Amino acid sequence: MELNIKHYRELLKTETDASKRQVISKLLSEEQAQLKLLTRKEVDK
Repeated sequence: MELNIKHYRELLKTETDASKRQVISKLLSEEQAQLKLLTRKEVDK
């Protein structure tokens, strides 16, 4: 998950196509949300 986030961030640094950037941004947001949920679940234990 963290590797995916890093990968998407790297892609955004070089991608210039607006539609591809939009897809990458969406994927990045989804991965960050999943990581946040997992982190909360670990804290709640």
